[in-house]
Amino acid sequence: MTKSRPVILTCAITGAIHTPSMSDALPVTSEQIAASAIAAARAGASILHLHARDDADGRPVQTPEAFAPILKAIRAQCDCIINITTGGAPTMSVEDRLRPAATVQPELASLNMGSMNFGLYPMLDRYPDLQHDWERDYLSNRNIIFNNTFGQIEDIITTLSAHDTRFEFECYDTAHLYNLRHFLDRGLVKPPLFIQTVFGLMGGIGAHPDDVAHMKRTADRLFGYNWQWSVLGAGRHQMPLAAMALAQGGHVRVGLEDSLWAGPGVPATSNAQQVETARTLIETLGMQVATPDQTREILGLKGADRVNI
Repeated sequence: MTKSRPVILTCAITGAIHTPSMSDALPVTSEQIAASAIAAARAGASILHLHARDDADGRPVQTPEAFAPILKAIRAQCDCIINITTGGAPTMSVEDRLRPAATVQPELASLNMGSMNFGLYPMLDRYPDLQHDWERDYLSNRNIIFNNTFGQIEDIITTLSAHDTRFEFECYDTAHLYNLRHFLDRGLVKPPLFIQTVFGLMGGIGAHPDDVAHMKRTADRLFGYNWQWSVLGAGRHQMPLAAMALAQGGHVRVGLEDSLWAGPGVPATSNAQQVETARTLIETLGMQVATPDQTREILGLKGADRVNI
């Protein structure tokens, strides 16, 4: 009997897009973020993709000090792979975005592969009752350019590669795949490449099945067999695109960073709920969720014993 394929299941716990007023389920304090991450790991997540927030008002923050209690609590409870964002929030400087990962030296860090327009303002129509002034200012900004220049990307790669941190390459559009190929050709990154193709965020590629197929075809042509494909569908696209990826040999990412929904018109109650749904989908299709150790082998990670927590 053929052994079932291990699928890497990433859970993005809180992110920097959704704000506290949008969902009571969104973890915003360090204690809530840690507890939600641990529950997601126990539900089966292979990787925990982490951001931090201010305990007082839930705004995104990107300091090593904000991450420290979250990481300590997670490490005490589980052996899940910790993936620290270098994206932070699109309003932050790249220097600030890099500091937590440079300090912690994680097994895995996210890395956005190109600059892009970034628009969250349509959310204002869906969430008119906001608790904090910063939420309205943040969401209404129509002039955000998410900065990820070639020089900035190279600085992140060289800083973190010195500690053998590997990357979740976040590609929001086709050009980002070509940017990644550029760094591969220069020898600054090495396979296996873990490519997270992102669909449905304003400013990036859409979430139509043709968009998914186009990104996969392009990555296949650029990277051959030297890459691992994962799919992130924003909002209502989360589970349909997860199913598409699974059917084509890919991995999946879920979590309240990417979607606040459990189904059409049904708010999600937790990150663990989304992980459980994805796990059911994976197992129904005859596959298995990759354990943290299987994931480490697939992605060539250095191991938790070499992380500065």
